[in-house]
Amino acid sequence: MWDDGRHKYNVSSFIGEIDEILLGERFSAFDQTTLDNLIGTLRQRGNSNATINRKMAALSKLLRKAYKMGDIHSLPEFRRQKERAGRIRFLERDEEARLFAAIRSRSEDAYRLSVFLVDSGCRLGEALGLIWNDIQEHRVSFWITKSGRSRTIPMTERVKEVIKLPPTEGRRPKGPFTKLSQAQYRAIWNDAKAEVGLGADDQVVPHILRHTCASRLVQGGIDIRRVQMWLGHQTLSMTMRYAHLATNDLDGCVTVLETPRSSGAANSVESSVFSSPLTTPSASKPARKSKSEAAKAPGKGSKAN
Repeated sequence: MWDDGRHKYNVSSFIGEIDEILLGERFSAFDQTTLDNLIGTLRQRGNSNATINRKMAALSKLLRKAYKMGDIHSLPEFRRQKERAGRIRFLERDEEARLFAAIRSRSEDAYRLSVFLVDSGCRLGEALGLIWNDIQEHRVSFWITKSGRSRTIPMTERVKEVIKLPPTEGRRPKGPFTKLSQAQYRAIWNDAKAEVGLGADDQVVPHILRHTCASRLVQGGIDIRRVQMWLGHQTLSMTMRYAHLATNDLDGCVTVLETPRSSGAANSVESSVFSSPLTTPSASKPARKSKSEAAKAPGKGSKAN
């Protein structure tokens, strides 16, 4: 039901934990009470809502398959738990330079891969799965993606450099990064980050390079829709996590707030965007006088005192 890779490994551990909580019980129906108790147990174990959602997504897919096969005859309602928008960590330029230098001292292939990841914003598995036919002129295509949708993006100048393999003897590998496995790269990454003083930061994982790429695009003024296309996000809501970094769009607000209002503008009600026919007297029509005022006013032909 799941493709080979890290996600399948995670799903296997999720299902194993759920089976352990349910004590290996056999059932022909999975009712709402069982689901609620399961979620409650996971929460007692310290699972965050985000972690619970991932585990329930795996369980839901498994139960729906069992339902279609006739192994169970009823399904509960899976409600997504509310997740807090956490702070997104990304690398500063100096952090990238120090980390990449430490990686390069250990492995030139791992360094080339790191540069590719931060400039392309692709996932680690997408980069490792590239073959030479996926690279054409100034663009690279990702066919094996998490969402199942392929995408093609242009390459930066330094990406063009790092995909070139140094001249070596022997058979050419299948792709630019196929010499490395995920486990090998993560081991090199962890050693390098410990060397540069980032070992205690649990958010500095290879996926941070994808966050870094997205953050730089948004901070550079690229609109959210294009960032979504670049990263290959299935929904725009996933890309909106980076929208708060587009602070340039709000600079005009500061200008308005800091500009002092002129006395003429302050006294002119008609110039206000909040003026309304219900609250502002019209300048074209004089105010109607009361009957007592009209009686005291001099007539048209009378002389003023």
